[in-house]
Amino acid sequence: MLNILSDFLVQNDQGYFCKYGGFYIDALKPVGLNIISHAHGDHATKGHGHIFATKETVALMKARYGNSIALEVSQIPLRKNFKVNGVEVTLYPAGHMLGSAQILMEYQGVRYLYTGDYKLNGDRTCEQFEFTNADVLITETTFADPKVEHPDVKQEILKLNNKGFDILLGCYAMGKAQSINALINTHCPELEVVVHPHILTFHKIYNEFLAKKDQLQFTTYNQKLLKHSANNRIFLLPPNIFNRSHYSPLQLKAFVSGWQHLHKHNDLAIYISDHADWKDIILVIKRIQPKQVWTVHGDGRQLKEHQKGNMLVKTLEKENL
Repeated sequence: MLNILSDFLVQNDQGYFCKYGGFYIDALKPVGLNIISHAHGDHATKGHGHIFATKETVALMKARYGNSIALEVSQIPLRKNFKVNGVEVTLYPAGHMLGSAQILMEYQGVRYLYTGDYKLNGDRTCEQFEFTNADVLITETTFADPKVEHPDVKQEILKLNNKGFDILLGCYAMGKAQSINALINTHCPELEVVVHPHILTFHKIYNEFLAKKDQLQFTTYNQKLLKHSANNRIFLLPPNIFNRSHYSPLQLKAFVSGWQHLHKHNDLAIYISDHADWKDIILVIKRIQPKQVWTVHGDGRQLKEHQKGNMLVKTLEKENL
């Protein structure tokens, strides 16, 4: 009989802690040992003793933080088993962004799978989410609401076509900007993508890792391009630049996000998310077939109610200090 340890992974002020392996996952503050699921700033921080992450995640972190990410860095290939103080760990693709990984931890015959952030729809800028069996699924619940269903990605990106204006498109600089660039290249090839300098560094790293056929096609931003309308340009801007940009009557504004409140006061709403929605989370549970589900990054109450009578669903426990 499986002995699932209810405190195998707990939450404290530093992040998610596995006391049985003496390591953290996606630590928020500097710690000794840290396994990092992906390079977004709410998961990947600097100043650690030793980190484990995919090579893509390490490259993106160094672009943001320099060499201060950790004293020691272990770049871990996907699907390759490694051990941390008695806990066997394997990284599997999460489909969230370049280098993103689920973290499978095996201890005393029990498989604990931390998804990190993930999405199921295909994306040529990163490996697609890979299903692997687990006894305990530790899933993000950013959009764990039956009322939330992300629209078709292709149909959303096609909204950019045939507008007769250049479009200022707000998006997060790392991950989202590259995914959107790839979608435009694929589905709106007649549109020219112009990339702001604050995004350019991450574009270059993506192209270093992407196969030639998948590399991002774009033009580097300059003020002259912005002043002269061509009616077929998409300017990718990070949120801080987008929010203070003054645009002419010959330009439209849009933001790319799964969050409805971010589309206020814009000319277009592009609903594209890098997170799983309700139906995706339900599918992941069905495919992985866990005995228990632990929830993180969001509100798991509706998921708990949905699975009532089928399996234990709980919010990840706080560490008892």
